[in-house]
Formats: sequence, C-alpha cells, structure tokens
Amino acid sequence: MLWCWRAASAISAGSGRWAGCVRRLSMAKSKFEYVRDFEVDDTCLPNCWIVVRLDGRNFHRFSEQHDFKKPNDERALHLMTKCAQTVMQELEDIAIAYGQSDEYSFVFKKKSRWFKRRASKFMTHVVSQFASSYVFYWKDYFKDQQLLYPPGFDGRIVLYPSNQNLKDYLSWRQADCHINNLYNTVFWMLVQRSGLTPVQAQDRLQGTLAGDKNEILFSEFNINYNNEPLMYRKGTVLIWQKTNEVMTKKIKLPKETEEKEVEVTRTRTKVVPLHCDIIGDQFWEEYPEILAEDS
Repeated sequence: MLWCWRAASAISAGSGRWAGCVRRLSMAKSKFEYVRDFEVDDTCLPNCWIVVRLDGRNFHRFSEQHDFKKPNDERALHLMTKCAQTVMQELEDIAIAYGQSDEYSFVFKKKSRWFKRRASKFMTHVVSQFASSYVFYWKDYFKDQQLLYPPGFDGRIVLYPSNQNLKDYLSWRQADCHINNLYNTVFWMLVQRSGLTPVQAQDRLQGTLAGDKNEILFSEFNINYNNEPLMYRKGTVLIWQKTNEVMTKKIKLPKETEEKEVEVTRTRTKVVPLHCDIIGDQFWEEYPEILAEDS
C-alpha cells in the first residue's frame, strides 16, 4: 500500500492503475472506519515485566493418542524447549523463559516497546509462533510417531511490577513442577510396576505428603527421587548466553596460490537451556543481567 500511495501522489491519477490505488486509499477513510472505535485499548502498563504463559490445550488426550512415555517423555520435553527457543530467537526482547510439562512462560523486558506493548500482540505472536514450531519440528523428535492432529495452546498475560514479583512467579512455576513430577513419578510406578489401576494408585496417594511419596519410591521401587533427571525435577530455564563457536573457513593467505582451511572462533549470543534451581538466590546472583534495568 505504501508504494501505491507514493506513486499516486507523484503521478496524476489519469491511468487506470494509479486510479485504482487512489480508490483503495479512499476506502481506508470511508464511513465504515468508525468500527475501529470498538477496539479495546490493551496497552500493558509501563515498567512492568510482561509474562506470557502458554499451556497445551487438552494435552492429556493429546499425549495418550501420541503414546507419550509416562511419567515423562524426554522427546516431548525437548520439543517444547525447541519451540520456546524458536520463540525467543524471533522475539529478542524476551529476557528469560521457563518451561515444564506442557507449559512455557516467556518474560519480556520491563522496558520493552515491542508491539507498542499491546497485550494481544504479545500473546498472539508467542502462541502462534510456538504452535507452528511444534508442528514444524515434530518429526525431528518423534521420528516414528506420526502427528495425528494439530495441537492447540492457550495463552494468558500477567504483569509484574517488581523484580521480586517476577522471581516469585518463576519460583511458583518451578515449585509446581516439583510437586507434579513427584506425584506423577510415584503414581506411574504404582501403575506400571505394582500393577495398580489408576484409581487404586490415586487412592493410595491421597493425603500423602512429599516425604511419604519419597518413601514409597525408595522402599518399594529403590528409586531415590533426588537422582531423577534435573529436567524432570526442575524444568527448563532458557536464557541468553554468549558462546564461542569454532568454524572452518577457507581463506587465501598472502603469497599463497591456493585457499586453505582455517579454524575461526566467533562469539554469538544464543538461547541456552539450563536445568537448575531458580527459587534460591544463586541463579540470580550468577546471571544478574536478566533483571538489569538496561538489559
């Protein structure tokens, strides 16, 4: 449309081609434009962390129909992380992301001006990029499992005004990861190895505390929960990190007739997955740039 406006202003509207441009432009200012007044202003408050959290829609059914391994399917978790990395690479104003199970949270910088801070834009860009990536990269992680139908994801936006609010939010999600994974680990051991039905396993675990579940795992299945993979117990944290990449490059040296291959080290900023504790202070002390005002 921009080229059309410039052309129309530079050339008289005598020809049909330019007249068509002018007609389209005039329609943009038609009597129907009043309908824009019904749009709701959804600008996010300034100086707040913008968190977009997405969840898989009806993923209990989706995981069953696609034969996900229980209690954790490493392929599915790695696929979720790949999709989240893709989102961060496309939307570089994301300071940190955290994911577990079928959910991921993306934290946009406090001072982000992307999409003029419109909540609907943040949410739809994140969810659509993630969902399309899930379908696009499915075959890379589920090589022998056909995607039977497209998955769905819902999203929400929450604003957090202080750094402590944000840290508490991420701590809440990681605590949720621990609680759910401990329960699921015991539940599926009771079903898969003790032969209980799902209803019987649920009844067995009703009213139990974390210590009780750990005791069942150790005494009945010889499993020390603390030795389970960190990705299952802690979830996945995505941050930006500078990494050195060694590449092979062909160059022609002075006084040489032929090109030679040499190794070149380049520094790049990449989205790196971590499986670590983010509830304590150590993580935030190690990566202070995440919460820095000028980051």
